[in-house]
Amino acid sequence: MNLWLTLHLVGVVLFVGNIVTAAFWKVRADIGGNPVVVRDAARSVMLADFVFTLPGIVLITVSGIAMAHKSGIPMNESNWLTISLAVFGATGLIWGAVLIPLQRAMIRHSEASVAGGSLSAEYRRVSRLWAVFGTAATLLPIVVLALMIAKPF
Repeated sequence: MNLWLTLHLVGVVLFVGNIVTAAFWKVRADIGGNPVVVRDAARSVMLADFVFTLPGIVLITVSGIAMAHKSGIPMNESNWLTISLAVFGATGLIWGAVLIPLQRAMIRHSEASVAGGSLSAEYRRVSRLWAVFGTAATLLPIVVLALMIAKPF
């Protein structure tokens, strides 16, 4: 297997693996309702994004562009690659513009909830928004993955 493909697959594992597992642990913490556990989970989701998701994005992007260039696939025509890039870009916009600020708010509100002894209504509101946008940001890369595998057009 060539180096670019290996780096691409490592990036996909880091990216997809983290977005799925981080959501799993955050939802489990919310279900438990313990403000200390919820705060720790919210902090860990943010940390995991910078340790796993961000490097995954960089690896996917750099190696994907390198492989497309090497194989001569046009990136300026409507094909599976350009649609995949657009969907991946939309995922990035959701993550950067919506999810990261919501995660910061979840950390803030969960820290306040620890002092209050129970999860606040504001934490629950922000957490629901995170779940909605997080679901979109998780499903969109699955579409990209399907396009990358099938290469339908």
